[in-house]
Amino acid sequence: MTRPRKCGAFFLRFMKKVAIQGIRGSFHEEAAFLYFGKDFQAVECMDFRSLVNRVGTGQADFGVMAVENSLAGGMLPNFSLIRNASLQIAGEVYLRISQHLMALPGQSIEDLTEVRSHPMALMQTEAFFLKHPGIRLVESYDTALSAREISEEKLSRTGAIGSEQAARIFGLSILASSIETNKENFTRFLVVGPGAPKLDKNLPVKASVAFIAPHVPGGLVKVLNPLADAGVNLSMLQSLPLVGSTWEYIFHADLIFYDQDHASKIISDLEKKLQRLWVMGLYHPGEKPPAKHNGSSNLSKEMNHVHTSR
Repeated sequence: MTRPRKCGAFFLRFMKKVAIQGIRGSFHEEAAFLYFGKDFQAVECMDFRSLVNRVGTGQADFGVMAVENSLAGGMLPNFSLIRNASLQIAGEVYLRISQHLMALPGQSIEDLTEVRSHPMALMQTEAFFLKHPGIRLVESYDTALSAREISEEKLSRTGAIGSEQAARIFGLSILASSIETNKENFTRFLVVGPGAPKLDKNLPVKASVAFIAPHVPGGLVKVLNPLADAGVNLSMLQSLPLVGSTWEYIFHADLIFYDQDHASKIISDLEKKLQRLWVMGLYHPGEKPPAKHNGSSNLSKEMNHVHTSR
């Protein structure tokens, strides 16, 4: 069978539209590329609420959202956005985050008086800039957006922090590579969509759930202990205040099961013990890259033909 040619408006109609937070050259685009390959059209969104709305209204087939960083911890509001929008988690991607300092060609670090980037990138590179106290750090909406502004507005004496792909796209020079304070810097992204994915019944299954435990002494322990007894791996547990109920909480958890049948049985038993249970997604666990992994350069070169829209 002949495959369609991967070019032009005709083929774009058959490509998945994937909403990302940020613009082309962002780490969200890299995560989308790792999950979908090059055959997708990135739909650029300036914030996560817009991303969820694009998927919920059918303007995008899927969305890719950062939810957890190995250094900064969880981004709980994003779990709430997914839950409130009734979207389903279809998969996950782990991405090694390598931050680079970039500026217009011909500039040096000594020339810079200002560096712009997303607050998370600024936090991850704080130690580097302590050695350069003359540089003012300015928060922006997106790492790649900062790079684009410098390129389009020809901003001298101004740098950005972002991916190697952002520097490549916007024609900036990398002044310092991998300036993140801790090299064990990984971000977990969730792939969300309107429906549940197809699962291989013989492979491990991960469930992202939210629940309200009985508000009694030992209520949470009575929920969690049977999970351990049943061989369930609790890989994440965090809480958010339950709006309208003082000192009560919604718990978000990730549970890893042997297979789909194991997941179905345990989740059914779990539901009987809880005031409320949301199953936000059943999907196969993503592969975590090795601790010393650094494939950003090769990934950047492979991403040159990703399509984007706003």
